[in-house]
Amino acid sequence: MMFYYVLAGGLSLIGFFVSGRLKSKFAHYSQFSLRANLNGAEVAERMLRHYGIHDVKITQGQGFLSDHYNPLTKTVNLSPDVYEGRSISAAAVAAHECGHAVQHANAYAWLSLRSAVVPVVNIAAQAQQWLLIIALMGSFKPLILITIAAFAITTTFALITLPVEIDASRRALVWLEESGTARGEEHEGAKDALKWAALTYVSAALSSLVMLVYLVLRYSGSSRN
Repeated sequence: MMFYYVLAGGLSLIGFFVSGRLKSKFAHYSQFSLRANLNGAEVAERMLRHYGIHDVKITQGQGFLSDHYNPLTKTVNLSPDVYEGRSISAAAVAAHECGHAVQHANAYAWLSLRSAVVPVVNIAAQAQQWLLIIALMGSFKPLILITIAAFAITTTFALITLPVEIDASRRALVWLEESGTARGEEHEGAKDALKWAALTYVSAALSSLVMLVYLVLRYSGSSRN
């Protein structure tokens, strides 16, 4: 199992690096104002209007990079830095979240699938941290099997999330360029920032997958004993 520990440790370091890199990229591109002089809320409003979406609200939330789209309430929730910001970063994040609203309006299959499994994933995510601690302390086979099931659910969710996030960024970048909101160096900056945002999801999915494989191997080893 030494190889697993090395791999898990390496992925954790990569995760910290990617997360830190995303924050630094956001801070960097926050220093560059859009020539269009639009804040994130205005960018979101224009993108939604372009796609004929009139039933989605744009709200200001709290926290740093807490931006998200809620398909249940049909709201694009933007963090203060994005909602009020007039930078490349703010435009990129706002357009990305609106990309999810466009997915929802178009019944994008991966988003529909992700939304459908959210209730089950929430239960599995809350239980798995306690299950994992108990499972790693002993070799009670039924408990390890339940832990595997919980991690299988959250890992599947993490993998489903990848095409959803990548597609939302693709839609955002296409609109930013075609609408003239961000072109040339501005568009390249938005693309760079969203690339690092996508890599955080890739890192999380890989870490979850590695943990799942470890638990399966642990269960297989205990079954042979």
